[in-house]
Amino acid sequence: MNQPVISPLLIRKYNQPVPRYTSYPTVPYWKEGLSHTDWAERFKAEYAIKNARDGISIYVHLPFCESLCTYCGCNKKITRNHSVEEEYLAAIEKEWKLYRGLMKQTPIIREIHLGGGTPTFFSPRNLRRLVEILLKSAIVHPVHEFSIEGHPNNTTRLHLNTLYTLGFRRISYGVQDLDEEVQRIINRIQPLKNVQDAVENARMAGFNSINFDLIYGLPKQTLQSIENTIRQVVELKPDRIAFYSYAHVPWTSRGQRLFDENDLPSPEEKLNLYLKGREILLENGYHDIGMDHFALPPDELYLAKQSENLHRNFMGYTTFRSGMLVGLGVSAISDLGNAYGQNTKALHEYYSDVNQGRLPVRKGFFLNEEDIAFGKYIRDIACHGHTLFETEHLPLLEQYTFPLLRQFAADQLISLTRFGLDVTPLGLTFIRNICSAFDLYLQRDARVNYKQKFSKAI
Repeated sequence: MNQPVISPLLIRKYNQPVPRYTSYPTVPYWKEGLSHTDWAERFKAEYAIKNARDGISIYVHLPFCESLCTYCGCNKKITRNHSVEEEYLAAIEKEWKLYRGLMKQTPIIREIHLGGGTPTFFSPRNLRRLVEILLKSAIVHPVHEFSIEGHPNNTTRLHLNTLYTLGFRRISYGVQDLDEEVQRIINRIQPLKNVQDAVENARMAGFNSINFDLIYGLPKQTLQSIENTIRQVVELKPDRIAFYSYAHVPWTSRGQRLFDENDLPSPEEKLNLYLKGREILLENGYHDIGMDHFALPPDELYLAKQSENLHRNFMGYTTFRSGMLVGLGVSAISDLGNAYGQNTKALHEYYSDVNQGRLPVRKGFFLNEEDIAFGKYIRDIACHGHTLFETEHLPLLEQYTFPLLRQFAADQLISLTRFGLDVTPLGLTFIRNICSAFDLYLQRDARVNYKQKFSKAI
């Protein structure tokens, strides 16, 4: 399949630090010290409206890992002591009970996603206990999706069989890269045989959607190594692939300071890694969903893209939009539709809050009408590749957004009219940049140190 030619000049021009837009406003603009009382009142009001209409999604952050993957920017706790499972699950149960105490209706659950960290660090018995805590006295919506992130090295048949009986049908494996030298540098040693077994076991257990997380831009990756990885991956035919750009943010992720930055590819080399991987995926029947995601037909993510039912939140792309997302666990994020809240990132603070009967939300943002409207522009572009302009927003768009859009149009990244825009095939590579034109916080804040807030677009 022909791909647009991307010049080095264009790469240098747009390889700027910009957000990934899993929220708007983005996390660096949220407020510290969010009032627990204010959050509880906003939750009660939105839950009363949205639970019966759309149901809710639940994200549970399970932070423990047995070893440190040095590329990882997630909030994690490294330990081989599995006795930590009991205390953590007890805390999750207390936090969920605090939310249940605010609910005047039985929760209708549309989604459960277990992320981390390494969720399969937890024993099958404890994962069952966790899910049963969430489902007790709740209603599971007839159209629901339960999913989990798994490590190919420690996801067992018993894990998978247990999760299947609880309603889980989708699993995402963190594969990242299959080259031995790259795996050594990032401290993620997982032989191809382990990945093959993980896929086979999931399919035998009955899972109907398997996702691989892959990363381009890691130390020592080359065109040859990325081609080898992608060709081995497509032989296994995962239903979805998230082909992420490595986010080098050593100022927030200390493990990344262990890299020799001379081993990282240049922006031009990094983009060529992506284009080579994308080329092989498209040749093998995968469709570009947007923002580094690919899916095989008839996977539900592909169908949602075709029907324009795709949605984006903190869990990435999802196939439908529930009324609200409730985040449980240390550092977990909740999205009420008009407010965001993030739990404390410190495990001891998380335990202290829930043990004292307080919701552990420490940071967040209450959205105004402008935030909601411009967040919709960003989601439209990220999910559908087009958006229409509202007349009442034209003064703001003219001041902050249109100057950038005209540059994008001149570089053939978008097709622009006075009514809206469509992203071109060339523009798909720069979708984060295009979204950023509608980010009024970013555009208004000329003093921001972008390098210390966001990873680069490429």
